[in-house]
Amino acid sequence: MKYHQIDRQLFIKNRAKFTAQMKPKSVAVFNSNDIYPISADSTLPFAQHRDIFYLCGVDQEESILLLFPDAPYVNQREMLFLKETSEHIAIWEGEKLTKERAFEVSGIKTVHWLPDFEKVLFEMMTHCDTIYINTNEHYRATVETETREARFIKWWKAKYPAHTVAKSNPILQRIRSIKETEELDLIQNACDITEKGFRRLLSFVKPNVTEYEIEAELIHEFIRNRSKGFAYTPIIASGNNANVLHYIENNQQCKAGDLILLDVAAEYANYSSDLTRTIPVSGRYNERQKAVYNAVLRVKNEATKMLTPGTLWKEYQFVVGKIMTSELLGLGLIDKADVQNENPDWPAYKKYFMHGTSHHMGLDTHDYGKLTEPMQANMVFTVEPGIYIPAEGFGIRLEDNVVIQKTGEPFNLMRNIPIEIEEIESLMNS
Repeated sequence: MKYHQIDRQLFIKNRAKFTAQMKPKSVAVFNSNDIYPISADSTLPFAQHRDIFYLCGVDQEESILLLFPDAPYVNQREMLFLKETSEHIAIWEGEKLTKERAFEVSGIKTVHWLPDFEKVLFEMMTHCDTIYINTNEHYRATVETETREARFIKWWKAKYPAHTVAKSNPILQRIRSIKETEELDLIQNACDITEKGFRRLLSFVKPNVTEYEIEAELIHEFIRNRSKGFAYTPIIASGNNANVLHYIENNQQCKAGDLILLDVAAEYANYSSDLTRTIPVSGRYNERQKAVYNAVLRVKNEATKMLTPGTLWKEYQFVVGKIMTSELLGLGLIDKADVQNENPDWPAYKKYFMHGTSHHMGLDTHDYGKLTEPMQANMVFTVEPGIYIPAEGFGIRLEDNVVIQKTGEPFNLMRNIPIEIEEIESLMNS
């Protein structure tokens, strides 16, 4: 891996949080992701399942974590099962984790090779009443591929029909959403790498540059700073492309006078950052662009102040909508009649700002977290209002990542990334 090894104490703490919420006499099993095929012998790069990584730090395919806090013997209470390495594998694929190295990474002392899994699981099942299975219950999830986890669940249900089934995901949704100090440091590192990429762009962008050339500059800067690359598919949307919320073609030429909406960010050690900035191709915003930009910035600043413990996402979004409505009235994009006659289920402001303002962030860009439950300290949220005006040929979105504090306003992990118009123009013209 490109990233520096993470202190295994993080994973030891994470496992302790999870097992503390398990039912008595229960087992939990977590599988790594598959390496997904493309065609012929081609595959996508391996990306580890975030849940097994969160609990043990193993960043390797064909890995299984088994947790059994009430096991008869101490050495059975947490176990890893790994693909056995060999000289052949080392030559063709590179070295895999040895049992000793797996302990260094995870803090788990009992490590088996994969062929032993079914035998060991059978023994554990004779001592337990319940098994926790790990289904994907994220509110934005759409899964059409049968995952390694899904195949395991299908196999387990057929083999052990008499055991009670419980779900790991509700526990993970809550514990993963509240970050440990080590996790905040990793997210900060991802944000710092993103900052380097963004600052590089400010001296690179000029009329007639292409969106894909900008993408290339970013990936260069990210990888040279130990990132695997983008935390999500980058959006580099010049001109009217910015009005397509998930524009990812990145194949157009950037024209003088246009704006570029950049929703681009680095990952580090599987942790995400999530940045949006909107910059002028020619290095200067015109007066209309400035007016809309500053309106979005004011909404972002006001929204950020509301991210405090106890806040409910739905109520927060409602208030942000009121603030955005005021700004859109000031810009002349809507009028009082639009507001008076609006549909409460689709307020007038939604014509120009149709998405949510904030989401959880962490190991996943849209990270685990219950939006129906009050916000808590050490949750990480994005703040990303936008105004999109197809009739005028541009859209503006601004986004930072913040950590909710016990008291007061949240801490901005992107506080050093230029956002004010004057600083961006100065850096682009220096």
